Amino acid sequence: MRLKLFVVLFFSSTVLIFAQTDTRLPLSLEACISLAIEHNLELKSSELAKQSRAINFNQSKNALLPNINGNYNIGLSNGRSIDPFTNDITNQELIFSNAGLGLDATIFNGFRLINSWKQAKLNLEAAEMDVEAAKQLLVLNVTLTYLQVLNAQDLVRLAQSRLQTTQGQLDRLKSLYEEETGNPAEYRDLQGQIAMDAANIAETKNTLETELINLNTLVNAEEAITVAPLNMEMDFETYLFSAEAVYQKALEVFPSVKASDLSLAAAEKAVSVAKSQYIPEISLFANLNTNFSSAARLFNDLGTSIVETGNFVNIDNQAYSVFTEQTSFLSSEIPYRDQFDNNLNSLVGVAVSIPIFNGFRAKNNVALEKIKKAEARTALEQTKLDLKQAVNQSYNAMQTAFQRYDLLQDQVEAYEESFRINEIRFNNGVSNSVAYIISKNNLDTAQINLSNVKYEYALRVKVLAYYQNKI
Repeated sequence: MRLKLFVVLFFSSTVLIFAQTDTRLPLSLEACISLAIEHNLELKSSELAKQSRAINFNQSKNALLPNINGNYNIGLSNGRSIDPFTNDITNQELIFSNAGLGLDATIFNGFRLINSWKQAKLNLEAAEMDVEAAKQLLVLNVTLTYLQVLNAQDLVRLAQSRLQTTQGQLDRLKSLYEEETGNPAEYRDLQGQIAMDAANIAETKNTLETELINLNTLVNAEEAITVAPLNMEMDFETYLFSAEAVYQKALEVFPSVKASDLSLAAAEKAVSVAKSQYIPEISLFANLNTNFSSAARLFNDLGTSIVETGNFVNIDNQAYSVFTEQTSFLSSEIPYRDQFDNNLNSLVGVAVSIPIFNGFRAKNNVALEKIKKAEARTALEQTKLDLKQAVNQSYNAMQTAFQRYDLLQDQVEAYEESFRINEIRFNNGVSNSVAYIISKNNLDTAQINLSNVKYEYALRVKVLAYYQNKI
């Protein structure tokens, strides 16, 4: 009764799991890859890093252009101050304003700006390769996970088929057991076997759910997805390329190698940029300025008149007043625009900055950039070494899977025939349940191994294609 209850509960939970799975959207491999490229967060991070490099590149390119800056201000001054129009000290409320336009252009600085621009361009190209590498790795991971889901589905079907076979035998022995005509030990053996088969289904379903979770994480779609059951037929033919050929092709086209190579070239330009700090910098500058003051006045001539000076001259002991001719003026404010036009002044010149001593900053910067260059070279060599190791491992695993596939096919055929014979003998009472269960488990294990090695071969072939930039 406990076993019956367990089996009923197990099948109920299986129905619920399938009901939940059926609500997901079944997608093809191509659809999964498209969604992953659109929604995967790691790929988006790589693209954002590339955008930052693009902005840095534009900034370094724009740095080759001259700097042109304008300024304007207006203010109110109270108390003692200097009149910007006359440069006299005044003690009154004063409205002042000035404007200017300045140009600064670097003529030569040891090619620092040009090398910085080239360095930024190489960094941008490296970032583009990083995005391509991230995209290809994403495609590979989606493909491998998709195949693992298919493998898990095959294992679930195998486990369910084993359970049905065991259940059929248990139903046959049940009537004999109830009639007390059969061997009760064999009935109990089959009860134990059906519990094991049910547990295997639970385990394979858990594996399937785990792989589906991994696939949904990679795709990162708004709606949960699944993979429609698919019987995967593959042609197991001798692989056409050697491991060395795959590696040499990968050195030419693999984005990670290209990105490391570009990073090394950028580090070499960084050394040149640092060395430019030893070289004098020549620049051209020019300025245009003007100003306004509310204290500025325009004096208009109104004519002349004779006025007493207050002084006297004595002629023959008689005092005579001294008169003089005096010009009269009428003051008026000078308009704002007129002052700006009249007060224009310009300045142009060439500046030379010669580095004499800067606390060995230039020397240390060059030394640091050389270390970074050595690090970039080491990173490139490490990338190549890791790539070669990965190619050799994948190639060996592919070759092993290819060899094991033929052997396991023969094993499955042999165990299928053995199980067929033992099932007939068991049904006719010639053999016992122990021999039947051993034969059945041998066949089950062989079928599982064959399914695993089939997908292992497909996975390794995909990995080798990934290294050759063929995904």
